[in-house]
Amino acid sequence: MKNPLKNIRATVEGDWAQYERFLRKELRSDSPYVHSILNYVFANRGKGLRPLLVLLCSALNREERPADQATFIAAMMVEMIHTASLVHDDVVDEAYMRHNHPSVNALWRSRNAVLTGDFILARCFSVGLGSGQVSIVTHITRCIDLLSEGELQQNCHSQTLSLSRQEYMEIIYKKTASLLSACCTCGAMAAGADHDRQRAMKFYGDQLGLAFQIRDDILDYLPGPTGKPHLNDLRERKITLPLLTVLETIPAARRHKLLRLLSDVRSTPSNAALIRDEVIAARGIEMAEAIMDEHLQQACRALDPYPASPFIEALVELTRFVGARKD
Repeated sequence: MKNPLKNIRATVEGDWAQYERFLRKELRSDSPYVHSILNYVFANRGKGLRPLLVLLCSALNREERPADQATFIAAMMVEMIHTASLVHDDVVDEAYMRHNHPSVNALWRSRNAVLTGDFILARCFSVGLGSGQVSIVTHITRCIDLLSEGELQQNCHSQTLSLSRQEYMEIIYKKTASLLSACCTCGAMAAGADHDRQRAMKFYGDQLGLAFQIRDDILDYLPGPTGKPHLNDLRERKITLPLLTVLETIPAARRHKLLRLLSDVRSTPSNAALIRDEVIAARGIEMAEAIMDEHLQQACRALDPYPASPFIEALVELTRFVGARKD
């Protein structure tokens, strides 16, 4: 079976190879112990969607000029901020598997995992600022507080069990879409694109990122190789779009019943499956998919000002991948 992301990456194959060399050159340590941890992180760092977005949006806006250091720094920073956040998340969640492999904290203990995440972040900022790419570093830095703020807001709502559609969209923008948006914007910035093109790339990233998180929230309800436990969001009392759309449309008595089940899910874990069944029966998955599809269509429309090119085709294909991914 063909790997859609691999085919998309082939569009910028030369840039990707240069990026891999750049990443390993800049994020290394003279300590064999630290270097062994970094090598493990690099070998198990996931799909590489974020740096791929940077490289594609840079190539789209460079008009056949070769990629330079600014592009690779932007790609490194967005990928490693995401990677470091996952390393830290696994410590907080006491998760011992990541992408079907043991997590860093499982192999090197939580304290070393936290320090590894800190090292990655510190080295990225050191390289970025040392290169003089202040505007790119500044733009990406704005995402870090948004990522944390979004997670904190979601944790708050998991306690109160109250969440509006507007609050949900704000949370998923901060925790996911903001970084994907930065990938696209910084790719254009690194290529020297004008403000109109930067805005187009930002809008593409905004919409793609919202769709990406909605798809992630849908996958929590569906059994499969998602890389995280099935119904994990429900067990953590998180209201995400499949459940939210149902809560918005069902009678008050049924809504109160679902919220009671969610309120007691930590003491009665079997409630998660009951909520899932209610959401599926009420077509919450289909309603969430329809909203996700709207954002994917908006992302594609952001590309309309650009002439046809292999990079446009790759970005359109990427929207299809996000909407159909299984993990």
